[in-house]
This record gives sequence, structure tokens and C-alpha cells, in this order.
Amino acid sequence: MNIFRLAGDMTHLASVLVLLLKIHTIKSCAGISLKTQELYAIVFASRYLDIFTDFISLYNTCMKLIFLGSSFSIVWYMRRHKIVRRSYDKDQDTFRHYFLLLPCLLLALLFNEKFTFKEVMWTFSLYLEAVAILPQLVLLQRTRNIDNLTGQYVFLLGAYRGLYILNWIYRYFTESHYVHWIPWISGLIQTLVYADFFYYYFDSWKNNKKLQLPA
Repeated sequence: MNIFRLAGDMTHLASVLVLLLKIHTIKSCAGISLKTQELYAIVFASRYLDIFTDFISLYNTCMKLIFLGSSFSIVWYMRRHKIVRRSYDKDQDTFRHYFLLLPCLLLALLFNEKFTFKEVMWTFSLYLEAVAILPQLVLLQRTRNIDNLTGQYVFLLGAYRGLYILNWIYRYFTESHYVHWIPWISGLIQTLVYADFFYYYFDSWKNNKKLQLPA
């Protein structure tokens, strides 16, 4: 554990709390992509298969439970809650997210550090997480109506991955033989996916104007 890893985890946790705050307090999921939330639920379910078999630390287990529970809770709220689901704009959230699953699985089968079920699924979760935000970004481009909580949620998700890259750089220079190409490359791709959003987010903040993405 180092400061960059801790900051990344806390930023990731903050993104979830912001989204849950919006759903629970405002009773709205307007501007939120159900497709992205479903992809994240698959990411965490496939990544944390070892949650009850390989104990690392209490902190590690708690974080896994939080991300698993929150991701499936958000999907449930958007699909089943009688008030929240009314605010979901399925006509705009039309990205065919299931087309992302097979390529990511094939990549995981071809490029992994060890050909075991858990390792392949863990690698699959990395590839899928790199592109899971795409339906959300496409939805924001279509609606162009980005409220503060939604903008903060997406920004915190991107910032979490950026902090993890700093964590990897730090560990590379402080730990011997620390080389993990698969997480590094997928994490870099994920950060680049956010680049356009970051530009417009900081531009809106600098000029004190409403956040909008170009159509």
C-alpha cells in the first residue's frame, strides 16, 4: 500500500458514493447509463472470484464487498426501483454493450499471465473495465445535459484510474521485479478513453460554465 494506491481506492469509493447519493437522495438516475453499470457489475463479479478463498487483508476484503454490493445495487435500482427507474432514459442509452464482452473474453483467453480460470477471469475484468465507461460517455454526448453529480461521478472514475497509474509507476521504481504489462496497458487505455471528458470537465470548471460534451 502506498499513497497513490490509497488515493486511487478512495477516489473510486467516492465515485460510487456520489452515484449512490444521487440515486438515494434525489431518487433519479437521469444521465446515468445502465449499460455501463451492468458492465461494472460484470467486472467486479469476474475480478473478485477469490473473495472467500484468498484472504489478503481485511481492507482488501471490505473494498471488494463494497464494490460488488454497490454495483449490483445500482443495477437493481435502475431496473427495479419504481421511482428511480422512471428517470432512466433507455431511448438514449442505446450503446450495444454486449458487443464488448466477447472481444474482452477472447483477449483474456489469448493474453494472460497464467492460463487458469481465475486468472483468465481477472484478466477479462481488466480488459472490460478499460471500455466499460463507453456507454456512459456516449449517453452524455447524446443528452448533453450533464448535472453536477453525474459529472463528478465520471470524473472520479477517471481520476481513480489515473491515480492507479501513478501507483504502478511508484511501485516500479521502489519494488524489484515489479512488471505487469496487462494491467498497465489496459489501465492506460482506460485513462485515454477519459481524455476527452477530462478536457471538457476542466474547461467547464475553469470558465465556470455548465459541463457539456460535443455531439
